[in-house]
Amino acid sequence: MITAGEGKHKVWLDKIELEHGIVYVLGGGGRSHIGGAVYAEPGEGEKVIKLEDHRDLEVLIPIAREASAKYGLPVLATGGIHIDNATKEEIEHIVKNCKELLKCI
Repeated sequence: MITAGEGKHKVWLDKIELEHGIVYVLGGGGRSHIGGAVYAEPGEGEKVIKLEDHRDLEVLIPIAREASAKYGLPVLATGGIHIDNATKEEIEHIVKNCKELLKCI
């Protein structure tokens, strides 16, 4: 598991390696949840499941896309990050921390 940030802005990414594929679970903030899912295959684009009123795909899509391209395997990225009554600045901080996680996949 890798992490980035501190306090309520801390995010984490857990990696599960399968025989032919990788599953990433993203969480953090005040309450981790499932806010969406992204499936990516090398050269095939992504398939997404978007849950209403969730913005988690903004960070899940890059995780699935970049990991699939890097490892040449199918990748499923799911999870979500929640902060009660998050401000625009807090959301930007969370997204920045998620971009830090991308550097470690």
